[in-house]
Amino acid sequence: MKKILLICLISVLLLSVSCQRRNANIDPFNDMGVTVRLLTDNTGVDDKSFNAAAWRGILEFYGDTWANPRQRGMAYDWITASDQSMYIPNLRQATDEGYDLRIVNGFTWDDAVTQVSKDNPNQKYLIVDVDWLEASNVMQAAYAEHEGSYLVGVAAALKAVEDGIINPRFGFIGGVPGAVITKFQVGYVQGILSVIPGAQIVDYYVGSWNEPALAKIQAMNWYDSGVYAVFSAAGNSGNGTIAQAREYRAAGRNVWAIGVDSDQFEEGLFNATESAVLTSMLKRVENSVLYTLNAVKNNTFSPRVIVFDLKADGVGYSDANPALSRNIIDALEIVKGQISSGQITVAATLAEAMQLPGFPQNLRAIDD
Repeated sequence: MKKILLICLISVLLLSVSCQRRNANIDPFNDMGVTVRLLTDNTGVDDKSFNAAAWRGILEFYGDTWANPRQRGMAYDWITASDQSMYIPNLRQATDEGYDLRIVNGFTWDDAVTQVSKDNPNQKYLIVDVDWLEASNVMQAAYAEHEGSYLVGVAAALKAVEDGIINPRFGFIGGVPGAVITKFQVGYVQGILSVIPGAQIVDYYVGSWNEPALAKIQAMNWYDSGVYAVFSAAGNSGNGTIAQAREYRAAGRNVWAIGVDSDQFEEGLFNATESAVLTSMLKRVENSVLYTLNAVKNNTFSPRVIVFDLKADGVGYSDANPALSRNIIDALEIVKGQISSGQITVAATLAEAMQLPGFPQNLRAIDD
């Protein structure tokens, strides 16, 4: 009987340990001594864009790869919310599971983070794309999307000039309207206008991060009406733009998609070497993830806003496509230096941009 009781006691103790916080001290497989959970919207880490960049940052921190996430489920993991009603429950679950850090990706998580972090003042959180929360245990990462978007706007306009396009038109597709996506749009428009003053710009908002079919239809309509290049800042929805551009370029049409967040060159491939993605606005979300994970590891985590701009290599552009000529790249590097040095100031809000001479007054962007 004593032996049976001892076995039962040991079993209970083992179960208790397995249900406790995922702490590096009890996890022999954790190389870095930190545990983390990434929480995303319904597009997950396979969106090939925004969430994928955050996941890459986690993998890099642990020395793992996309193909071999060997410490997933032990040191780190991710969870996808089916819709916004699951944001708070998912964040509470990640908090209760005892990770050292919880990362939420996107400004639509701001209310959930505000509530859950307040209820758990001794836990640590990172939110990306937010700089307005008042919380004692949340690190906030903001990006200068307008600066990187200015560069891809310049790239698209220079390519149109290089191709000899007369009066080229340009499109922008956004996901959910808000101040962050507005930075993408107004930066892109300013970049275009710096090369082609008076260029016509059209825009459209999907209203979702995960409706690529809607973006694809809009891109098709625009390309058919003569739009030369479309920049999408719409999460997985933007993959619809790339799909349409890929189909048309494979058929010999001279149209382009511009990627976002991650380098989407490979998503635009329509043969072994040619891609419909002219360039991508790189938003290095992985940098903020790495920064915060190292802060937790080194006990330097504190509630503050960190801004990742062009000068800090937080944003940029991709030159992976050979169609982006050396002349265009050289010009982009000059502009990049001018923005970094302050010689060029890029407006970050619609209100500021609308004060600039020649800036369109009918865009659907909003600042709130």
